[in-house]
Amino acid sequence: MSKETSIRHTRNRYDSKTITILGLLTLVLLIVFLFSASLGELFVHPVDVLKVFAGQGESSNQMIVNSFRMPRILNAMFVGMALAVSGAILQGMIRNPLASPDFIGLTGGAGVGVVAFLAVFSNEDNALTVSISWMPLASFAGAAIVGVMLYVLAYKNGISPVRLIIIGVGISALTQAIITTLMIVGPIYRASQANIWLTGSVYGSNWEEVKVIIPVVVVLLFLSLVVARRINAHELGDETAAGIGANLNRDRLIFLILATALTGIAVAFAGGIGFVGLMAPHISRRLVGSSYGALIPISALIGAILVMGADLIGRTVFLPLEVPAGVFTATIGAPYFIFLLFTSKRS
Repeated sequence: MSKETSIRHTRNRYDSKTITILGLLTLVLLIVFLFSASLGELFVHPVDVLKVFAGQGESSNQMIVNSFRMPRILNAMFVGMALAVSGAILQGMIRNPLASPDFIGLTGGAGVGVVAFLAVFSNEDNALTVSISWMPLASFAGAAIVGVMLYVLAYKNGISPVRLIIIGVGISALTQAIITTLMIVGPIYRASQANIWLTGSVYGSNWEEVKVIIPVVVVLLFLSLVVARRINAHELGDETAAGIGANLNRDRLIFLILATALTGIAVAFAGGIGFVGLMAPHISRRLVGSSYGALIPISALIGAILVMGADLIGRTVFLPLEVPAGVFTATIGAPYFIFLLFTSKRS
């Protein structure tokens, strides 16, 4: 591949097909959003939901939609975006479609932070000795620690993508062992609470959480788009990327920080919702190709649809029971992962 062709490959392209797919996915997102606000234990007609959005609905509908459902829906939307874009960045950095925050330990690190928080700050009466509002910070800190470990252990005259994913798989196994140990030695009630968190759920979301997650995710998504051309260059291979002026080690550090921050904020507010970071980028790549200028926004939309859809199913299909969203993303994601393994073997 010539240098001129390589540079052209790194450009962010928005052709008519990409714009059409963006429009269609945005429409699907809006439909899922509307039905999520409408359906539940109490049904609110979609027309009445639209009236609520316009500030003209009945007070009972306004309370149901604005107080109970909207925080949960928005939380699910931005958690899905964060996980999907984190997976897309990791797949581009490692040049492996099987890479995701789940498999290189970032999600596990965030989970360790949460379980450690519950174990350390629980007293004999199963009550927390500090405010539960500190739990998201513990989750973010756990993901950040794993991110630092990945960078330090994978660094040897630069960061090798192969070494990074091998070490990531090892760290992921280690985090699961730590989580299991903490759940065994901790109080039974806290172990149950931690298990629900680790499964992944947006149950109990509130406006205070939404006010935090939206600006953080928006900034991180913007930064991801800024570095999209650099990710395109890395997908060409180390030699070609270096040949067109990419600083491999600096770029990989930036990619890892972005992926860690996106995973940390997602797990902090929704727990360990799995497989979104694997599925969304891969589906996006099949729709619009590998140019990250298009891949990042498409992945974000698909991730949002997946998590919002999973949450909608979990709180409506099995009423009066409520199933965590992570159960449904895993139900879809596990066979999808096996499918990817088989297709990768053939290629």
